[in-house]
Amino acid sequence: MIRVMVVDDHPMWRDAVERDLAQAGLDVVAVAANGREALARFPAARPDVIVLDLQIPAPNGIEVTAEVARQNPDIRVLVLSASGEHTDVLAAVKAGATGYLVKSASREELLAAVRTVAAGDPVFTPGLAGMVLGEFQQTGQDPNEPRLTERETEVLKMVAKGLEYRQIAERLVLSHRTVQNHVQSTLRKLQMHNRVELTRYAIERGLDADD
Repeated sequence: MIRVMVVDDHPMWRDAVERDLAQAGLDVVAVAANGREALARFPAARPDVIVLDLQIPAPNGIEVTAEVARQNPDIRVLVLSASGEHTDVLAAVKAGATGYLVKSASREELLAAVRTVAAGDPVFTPGLAGMVLGEFQQTGQDPNEPRLTERETEVLKMVAKGLEYRQIAERLVLSHRTVQNHVQSTLRKLQMHNRVELTRYAIERGLDADD
């Protein structure tokens, strides 16, 4: 069963979304009315998907999305907003949102989007997907590429430079086991199998260059 958290500052809208999700057999594990409540509740609630409005009392939806992505990249954020503005959509995706629907979406579209996002696939209101893809193609980024934490990226850079786990551990003042865990997590996210594939991936993205 997909675990969902609903974040919206309008009680009637929040209750309606919660009811639709529950009636469809999804497990609503938490609700929140503002960014502060959302960030306080999601770690214990452990949702698979957060259905999130952007225009909520501070911190706003963009800031909540970025913080959720930083703390737990495995949680998917589906923005459900009244705004379909170019800047809002791109800001949400860049912050880590996996999907973006406008509130004019139907109940069926919302339920399908939650299930799609829970599986790790992006979903957008028609018309938004092309805009997002076009923007990321211009910047050379892939909006569907898995997100690595800052520490995982740091370790990946050192792997790309040919450092052994022991050397990485010394430089970052971490245990050998912690470095191994970061590498295993990165391999899993990127769906790779060994250090050779990981090194090739990092070099292709210029991560072996000196900062």
